Amino acid sequence: MGNKLYVGNLAYSVTDQTLLDAFNQYGEVGSAKVIMDHESGRSKGFGFVEMVDSQDVAMAMDKLNGRNYDGRPMTVNEARPSVPRSSSGYGSGRNGQGY
Repeated sequence: MGNKLYVGNLAYSVTDQTLLDAFNQYGEVGSAKVIMDHESGRSKGFGFVEMVDSQDVAMAMDKLNGRNYDGRPMTVNEARPSVPRSSSGYGSGRNGQGY
């Protein structure tokens, strides 16, 4: 099990600090980040938390998944590795053929 958690179904009012505070109750948090929309500046309703100790990850998932937080039941599970985005750019067409 990794040390990074995906946290979904967050209220738009949740900040990096309030997310960190929620998880800090279950162990040392290395980082907490709410993902923001670049255009609107508003939360996208999910984020990531990295715990220092992998044992704390299991406890945080157990205690916080489904828990009502700021009026919404949080989804907390192990984060999946990110998938690199295609670098083909605009106008590449199907199969990167450019037409």
